[in-house]
Amino acid sequence: MNQQKAGRNGTDRPLGNWLRKAAAQFVPFVKKEPVLVIAGVLAVISMFFVPPSAEYISYIDFRTLGILFCLMAAVAGLNGAGLFHSLAHTLARKAGTIRRLSFLLVTACFVLSMFITNDVALITFVPLTVLLLETAGERTLILTVVMETIGANLGSALTPFGNPQNLYLYYRYEMGAAGFFAVTVPICLMGFVLIAAGMALCRIPAKTSNFAGEQIVFSKKQALFFGGMFLFCLLAVFHILSWLLVLGVVLLALLLAARPVFRRVDYSLLVTFVFFFILVGNLGNIPAIQSWLSGLMDGRELVVSALASQVISNVPAALMLSGFTDEWRGLLAGVNIGGLGTLIASMASLISFRLYARAKNAKPGRFFGYFTFFNILYLIIMLAVEPLILKGVTI
Repeated sequence: MNQQKAGRNGTDRPLGNWLRKAAAQFVPFVKKEPVLVIAGVLAVISMFFVPPSAEYISYIDFRTLGILFCLMAAVAGLNGAGLFHSLAHTLARKAGTIRRLSFLLVTACFVLSMFITNDVALITFVPLTVLLLETAGERTLILTVVMETIGANLGSALTPFGNPQNLYLYYRYEMGAAGFFAVTVPICLMGFVLIAAGMALCRIPAKTSNFAGEQIVFSKKQALFFGGMFLFCLLAVFHILSWLLVLGVVLLALLLAARPVFRRVDYSLLVTFVFFFILVGNLGNIPAIQSWLSGLMDGRELVVSALASQVISNVPAALMLSGFTDEWRGLLAGVNIGGLGTLIASMASLISFRLYARAKNAKPGRFFGYFTFFNILYLIIMLAVEPLILKGVTI
């Protein structure tokens, strides 16, 4: 009997150790990828109502996934070449004053996010901002990072490839470039005016900036290679070349000349998209839910999508709500404006918060206060003005 008990204990102990190790790995993973986990759970739940079948394949927008992969690979390569860090250090050396440096950093985030996405812009600039402004005062540092975050979220709204939801919606509704920019240009212009006004009212001190900067490793050869790749990807974005051709060329180029870039692509985002494609496809096959969401969205696309973004973030909101409306203008505007507001309205905002919180002597509570004040204020202003612009009224 003792031998049997010892045997059971011996068998149970490895199993218990494995479960503890799995739990220890799972909790950090959930903290790191909450949207991915939630999307996966919701997709699995929806399968109980619509059993898996061959129709699931039709749910997935492979074109969006393929082009998104290509763009992420090109941007990862440019980042690895040191292009963005080199640009940021150049701005820092030429700024002259703290006030001008702060404005240049925010403007750089705003502009670059149009091309390299909001999260990459913040991953690049927030750590550098902490380094540059660590002696400028806590208030100056926090305000600059908050405005960088708002700038990246609004700047990325301009282009189809500025953020994932734009790329998806651009293909989902087969928008023309003219129609797309008619919605996004006013958002960006209005956003930049609000950011500039906010920074002016904050009265950041005009003390002299004497940043010398560390040596930056910049590879011109890699920058040209991945810059060419990025421009090549845009040919697929604007329907000039087949996305399959572009994907094939990019994969071949990476395999032959830049295999390490494969490890720097955000695959969790691609998997998150797949989960939401399955969820939205299944919801569309449940008559009661399809009818309710369609009715909820009817004529209220802007407000509903912006408010939904506050709870589930703007990328999932775009993926989920696109299946229940044909009015893409309001939806496109709503999920981009909806990146303002709560800390989870845009995953890029969470990235920015985490990067700041790691800084020496960081004040996360104060950061959260400034962040919430400006984001809610700008969200209310833009939601009040945007419906008039969508109706063609000149403000």
